[in-house]
Amino acid sequence: MWTKTLILLFVVFQIGLAQTALPHGLTAKEKQLMPTYQPPVVEEAYQTPPPNPVRTMAEWEELSGLMITWADYYHILKEIVRYAQEECRIYIVCSDSNQVKAYLMQNNIPINNIKFLIEDFNSIWCRDYGPFSIYEQGTDSLFFTDWIYNRPRPDDDVLPAALADAYNVPLYQMTEPPYDLVATGGNFMTDGLGTGFSSKLILEENSDKTEAEIDDIMNQFMGIDRYIKFETLPYDDIHHIDMHMKLLDEETILVGQYPEGVADGPQIEANLQYLLDNYQTCYGRDYQVVRIPMPPDKYGKYPDEGGAYRTYTNGVFVNKTVIIPTYEEKYDTTAFRIYREALPGYRIVGIPCDDIINLDGAIHCITHELGARHPVFIAHAKIRSATETEASYQVAAVIRTSAGIDSALTYWTTDTTAGFNALKMTYTNNDSFVAQIPAQPAGSEVFYYITAFASNGKIISKPLVGEKGAWKFTVESASQIAWTDLALPANFTIQSIYPNPFNEQAICKFTLKRPDKIDFILYSIDGSKIKELGTRIFNAGQHRFKISGQNLSSGVYFLRIKSSERSFYEKIVLLK
Repeated sequence: MWTKTLILLFVVFQIGLAQTALPHGLTAKEKQLMPTYQPPVVEEAYQTPPPNPVRTMAEWEELSGLMITWADYYHILKEIVRYAQEECRIYIVCSDSNQVKAYLMQNNIPINNIKFLIEDFNSIWCRDYGPFSIYEQGTDSLFFTDWIYNRPRPDDDVLPAALADAYNVPLYQMTEPPYDLVATGGNFMTDGLGTGFSSKLILEENSDKTEAEIDDIMNQFMGIDRYIKFETLPYDDIHHIDMHMKLLDEETILVGQYPEGVADGPQIEANLQYLLDNYQTCYGRDYQVVRIPMPPDKYGKYPDEGGAYRTYTNGVFVNKTVIIPTYEEKYDTTAFRIYREALPGYRIVGIPCDDIINLDGAIHCITHELGARHPVFIAHAKIRSATETEASYQVAAVIRTSAGIDSALTYWTTDTTAGFNALKMTYTNNDSFVAQIPAQPAGSEVFYYITAFASNGKIISKPLVGEKGAWKFTVESASQIAWTDLALPANFTIQSIYPNPFNEQAICKFTLKRPDKIDFILYSIDGSKIKELGTRIFNAGQHRFKISGQNLSSGVYFLRIKSSERSFYEKIVLLK
């Protein structure tokens, strides 16, 4: 008994001595090395793009594995293993698997769903150098792809090859001219449908290439056909967007928020406004924005005062669990509430990260998702609102998998305690399925989700948590629509809607006295909903909202504007 205890203590002691963490950013020596750094060549990898179009998976899609590197901060890594192995296999890159096993067992963590990869490595930051999962033709063959790591850390740089070998999938690398690209995983996110996001660090670190050339490489290797780039932040030394942004689904983005005028707050707000003013989601609607505080450090200081870059956006999806960093209960409580409201049904767990955040990184930075083989892919534009004049509420989705889809169901209810009704979705064409939820009285709350049944026996829902995370929309009364404008709430003032009548585009110019969530929906003159124009959270100040006449017929419409206080309507006329 004593011998076993001494061995375990020795192992833990040795592990503790190994904590010589490389920072997330470049060391002084690495800054000198980086301009002449030549990445190692992996002979087994393809140095040309995949032969057929590919799609990079989004983080909330089905995973078969999660990668971590057992380099340091073991007290954080062990908790990731504790929670994540209940959802998928954990791939642990390490130098001694016996030491890791002993440490995990001492902390009462099972080792049943773990694969150890004995490899050389330089750092813990596998988000930045780990492989991205791409699918040929959207859902067919699984490949890995990676780029030149933007740190002169050659052992880290070749680890995607070890993961590809362990996963038994081909690896396509952006490392040889003309496809050489310097990048980092913490500065990239995607909606899984061809849109990518990064800071302009991607341009700075590839100054030998034009933006068009960078976009072309990302398209050929990762299927990114729309690459949105934001200005870098003055107090984020590493310029990784995962330090203040996170996609929660194709149309919802979690964005960190500082008190007005503090630290990177002004640039984050400018970047967000740039996104909302110039881009729509893959479904042609405005992004829905969820705000989450960026808390000060334990001394009450923000990054512009020398404080740590505490962030809650730096979490990771692991199938039905979301792991987020935590710091202090007085701030964590708010973060948990926001995540649980934004992602109902998911298990939200937190791991203290006050020590590692001093190196400008947290949970997302030290993990990397590995996609499932033969995934069941479901794309669906959520129903955001409905009116009682509609005969039914259409649920349309693209559902595909390499094995084929046997059937798909839409489950719906107006009372979750009474259970859900099942509607068989009808196949139309090109992997499209449709169902019609029956019309409900005004005031009804309708909950629904989609489940697909693949020919290989796999069953997947969207959202992934199924019934527990069902989407919700409210059926509204059309009688609210009137010919005359209603009085505006005190917080909201419209300067103008111009031009009106309009031809191609009108602008609604308005002012808010305080931040508010505003919905814009277009109705016909008889009260039928025509189009959801967008939902945004606006800060106090003056704003412009674009109203497009594309795909609309000439006529009279009502623009419904809903704030937190009330709804009101403005008559607009489209002349083509």
